[in-house]
Amino acid sequence: MTLRSFNEHPLGDYLVALRAMTPLVHCITNYVAMNSTANLLLATGASPAMLHAKEEAAEFAAISCALAINIGTISTPWAEAMLMATSTANRQGIPWVLDPVAVGATHFRQTLCAKLLPHQPTVIRGNSSEILTLNGLSSQGRGVDTTASTQDTSATTAAVALARQHRCIVAMTGQKDFITNGTNHYYLKGGHALMPRITALGCGLSALVAGFVAAEKAHPFEACIAALACFAVAGSQAGQYATGPGSFEVALLDALYQLTPNNLSTLAQLEAVHAV
Repeated sequence: MTLRSFNEHPLGDYLVALRAMTPLVHCITNYVAMNSTANLLLATGASPAMLHAKEEAAEFAAISCALAINIGTISTPWAEAMLMATSTANRQGIPWVLDPVAVGATHFRQTLCAKLLPHQPTVIRGNSSEILTLNGLSSQGRGVDTTASTQDTSATTAAVALARQHRCIVAMTGQKDFITNGTNHYYLKGGHALMPRITALGCGLSALVAGFVAAEKAHPFEACIAALACFAVAGSQAGQYATGPGSFEVALLDALYQLTPNNLSTLAQLEAVHAV
């Protein structure tokens, strides 16, 4: 697939597509993230569904527009449901996003991700420690926290290698996001310092990426960037009104709901990277 020009197709076009489609996003996510993820999807313009029973995971994935997999609070039945749903998505060409929460923390998480990756995720969205772990590099990640910067050479190299190996998009998020499809690479700035103070925002972002990619299946790389840009721009705007984490979360929902395609296009701080 050829890369679309952001001059000819600005980021706001992808927000228009999302809201026109209202894609149904099947989320197998963690307990902490369910409510906030659903609200973030609704505020931006997608339709959430939270189902994790293995008895229906594959069946529902087949009728969804996209699938978001988050391993934050996995158990064996949930892991089985994730494998069934991603297998269905892979067979039927349904885009899906992997959020490998704290993959470096336990053998169980690493084993599950090793089984999920052959089902060909469209996007892997994680922090730098998670991306380093997935790529087989040593990391000092602590739970969902990260000690590596998205601008560290080891992290960007791992992201590019992971994207090439699995023929997918890797969105490595942090103070400055790094997005790559193995050939093209971008940095994205924005957001606000209060965002890490609110649990599960990254989980919601992964689901939002799934929604954007569903609305623009022919251009998943650009759609992924647009989803991240929505968070970056809305986060910056929310920070102007928030006085703490509680008010910021409410302000972020309002900012996503009020975000216009023009503001997304003009306020996103996107920078092409020509060498990694």
